[in-house]
Amino acid sequence: MPVETEIKFRLDQSADLAGFNARLQSAGFALKTPRSFESNVLYDTPDRQMRARTEILRIRNYAGHCLLTHKRLPDSGPGEDTHKHRIETETEVSNGDALAQVFLSIGLVPAFQYEKWRTEWHLGQGHCVVDETPIGNFAELEGPADWIDQTAATLGIHPSQYITLSYGRLFDLWREQHASSAANLTFAAIANANSEH
Repeated sequence: MPVETEIKFRLDQSADLAGFNARLQSAGFALKTPRSFESNVLYDTPDRQMRARTEILRIRNYAGHCLLTHKRLPDSGPGEDTHKHRIETETEVSNGDALAQVFLSIGLVPAFQYEKWRTEWHLGQGHCVVDETPIGNFAELEGPADWIDQTAATLGIHPSQYITLSYGRLFDLWREQHASSAANLTFAAIANANSEH
């Protein structure tokens, strides 16, 4: 089973995006997917059994493709050390709406939705994505752990800046910090929650 190894880090200012993209190009990264809208829906049992097991089942729509993804902790070794490690099984599907109906018919429900604008870059053994989310801008490096560390250093990212949390967990923390009523990490939900204050 393939193990996904990755880290996130913040790009706090919007102005950082252009500068960071330029740093990626200077480091030899090639653009793989131009900035594209991405929508994700996580499915779970009504009592959130998958979340309790640190698993996700996701339908993602991105850049004209629909992907079904399942992630879980590795059978052995750390789920997180300085990097995030997950066993990832992923396949492209032709009809995400039909798959969602199958999930509903077997008792799974939409548990969480999140959105972002994503740009993908590729270099050697790994890749970098730049994500513009409703709660800020982030980048992710994914690949072998040594490649991540070497590439992060080249980009001026210190290990103290590494984040191993999921977007769902980052959203939970953001909601606590902002006392937000938003239930999903979507641009509309965040805008509506902010307008209530």
